[in-house]
Amino acid sequence: MKLVLVTSVEEFHENILKLFKKAGIHSFSESDIDGHKNGASLLMANSWFPGEKGGNKSRMYFSFAAEDEIEALFELLKNYNQNLETNNPIKAVVLPIEKYL
Repeated sequence: MKLVLVTSVEEFHENILKLFKKAGIHSFSESDIDGHKNGASLLMANSWFPGEKGGNKSRMYFSFAAEDEIEALFELLKNYNQNLETNNPIKAVVLPIEKYL
């Protein structure tokens, strides 16, 4: 069993739910988060209030899953990212679990 963490912009929410299901990961949690990138973007430079910084609406998903399910999810996420027309790819990491109850 390992812990998989996935982050994405809010717009990909429904697609990520489908990818988790397709990978066989049926139990997971999600949370709203603010995503930030360093550096001035064109959008920030054109803002009425350029001194104000705000995050992008994003989501984080996490699940304790079997290694084969995680491998399937990573393959699906990789394929999804290859077809994006945006500069906001889905990010994912896997962490080993030393102990659990």
